[in-house]
Amino acid sequence: MATFELYRRSTIGTCLTDTLDELVSSGAVSPELAIQVLVQFDKSMTDALENQVKSKVNIKGHLHTYRFCDNVWTFILTDATFKSEEITETLSKVKIVACDSKLLQPNQP
Repeated sequence: MATFELYRRSTIGTCLTDTLDELVSSGAVSPELAIQVLVQFDKSMTDALENQVKSKVNIKGHLHTYRFCDNVWTFILTDATFKSEEITETLSKVKIVACDSKLLQPNQP
């Protein structure tokens, strides 16, 4: 299964990376094990978002910047409102990174 490494830049991914760096620096785990943990994190995040998240959210805001490079869309919104069935949240600035999930599929012969 192919995965994206972009989830490593999320809050939980950054915390995991920082913790693994500390463990490697202290000698508690090997660098190889730390890499295996990050690869498993990438797979688990991809699987969880693909198979376990069923919520839908509507987003409204002002498009500040957008970019499409290497099949990855990046949007920066200002005054963005996220609305689901349960909650509405407004953020002054948000960055959304979107990748084509078809890129995760192995090439079929």
